[in-house]
Amino acid sequence: MIVIADTSPINYLIRIGSIDVLPALYGRVLVPPSVRDELRAASAPEEVKKWIVDPPAWLVVQAPRHGPDAALLQAGLDAGERDAILLAEELGADELIIDELSGRREANQRHLHVIGTLGVLQRAASKGLVDFKQALGRLRATNFRITQEIIDRLLEDKG
Repeated sequence: MIVIADTSPINYLIRIGSIDVLPALYGRVLVPPSVRDELRAASAPEEVKKWIVDPPAWLVVQAPRHGPDAALLQAGLDAGERDAILLAEELGADELIIDELSGRREANQRHLHVIGTLGVLQRAASKGLVDFKQALGRLRATNFRITQEIIDRLLEDKG
């Protein structure tokens, strides 16, 4: 299974202590160098910068072979989102883990299978890897943006 991740999901999974669900669900996860660089950025949370200094073996950094096309350049995405979409396209990824709405829209237009942090946590919960309600509570304690309506729907779905 080929799985590509953008910065945001990795950032939030680290911050809520659930980063280990990625290798449990997918084995390995690929990120472009721009995502690694965003995780290292001065503006990144300290725990994220600390984690990426010595990333686990399951996190593989791989650059896209080609540059972005005009549509991807015009989509208003940051480098990590753009390169993650590009890498997912080039490799025929089974899944692209991305949260930002503009990135998800562009990925969907390119017929990529998209999942976000919440989807990853739901999948992990269905396999008994995390308690979804607790993970959601930890996520809400960060600056992750989610409406109360979505939270209520997700918790209702989880029964």
